[in-house]
Amino acid sequence: MDTNYLENNYLTLVGKVTGEKRFSHEIYGESFYIFNLSIDRLSGNADIIPVTVSERLIKDDMLQEGKTLLVKGQFRSYNSYDSGRNRLILTVFTKDIMEIEEKEDQEENEIVKKDIITNEVVLIGYICKKPIYRQTPFGREISDILLAVNRAYNKSDYIPCIAWGRTARFCQDLEVGAQVKIVGRVQSRIYEKKFEDGTVEQRVAYEVSVGSLEVIEENDNAKEIDNQEQEAV
Repeated sequence: MDTNYLENNYLTLVGKVTGEKRFSHEIYGESFYIFNLSIDRLSGNADIIPVTVSERLIKDDMLQEGKTLLVKGQFRSYNSYDSGRNRLILTVFTKDIMEIEEKEDQEENEIVKKDIITNEVVLIGYICKKPIYRQTPFGREISDILLAVNRAYNKSDYIPCIAWGRTARFCQDLEVGAQVKIVGRVQSRIYEKKFEDGTVEQRVAYEVSVGSLEVIEENDNAKEIDNQEQEAV
């Protein structure tokens, strides 16, 4: 079966550049840079997402802090060997990028923003680890999912996802190897990593907050679970 890898993994982000761009790596003479994109949530908080982009897609000063950008691409992962341990690094790999001009009329500007999808990712992959179901001290239901999404050249991206409410309950029964389609948003989350010597380090995790989940059956029938209890914080 032919696989369209762009259909397996694609996203759209709209946000503001925050901080300075950093050199990432070079492949066959093509340089890649990383910058952070700040995307507002409905709650008023923001997700700060790392974006990797080729120098060939960058025009003029579009990566200047405060610029509003539309980014289309894929949510990818790779392993980084650090301090004797492998770490899963997540980033948005840019396929297309453009600057969005801010309107002088604030009211018109808000109308335009409402018509634009600011944070959406679609993933089709396989459950590669038994989902972990748990409840918070306040009784909120959560399931942690690790999704393997095929990429060209026999590679795969391993994307952490988090489901809420009745979707979380449904996910606890998913078996390893099940194929699913997830629609959600990319989010950042600050957490504390505790070490054996008692020290604590603040880190940032990136994951997909699940909006809807669809199990893809072998006979092409699908069962879809819509999450009405998305994380809004």
